This record gives sequence, structure tokens and C-alpha cells, in this order.
Amino acid sequence: MKRSKFNESQIAFILRQAEEGTSVDEVCRKAGISQQTY
Repeated sequence: MKRSKFNESQIAFILRQAEEGTSVDEVCRKAGISQQTY
């Protein structure tokens, strides 16, 4: 299986940003991932 380019703390931070009200579009753009990946 391919290794993730993000560690667990980075993933938690990305998800927390969306929960706090940042739009999914913006979160994905900043993290460099597609919406399908999110």
C-alpha cells in the first residue's frame, strides 16, 4: 500500500480546519489535495 504524504497530525489539522468553518475548497487548495480525496 502506498504511504500517505501526510502524517496523522497533519490530517487531523486539515479536518479540524473544515470543522471550524473554513470552506472545503479552501482547505483542499491549501493542503494540495483534490475534493475527491477529501
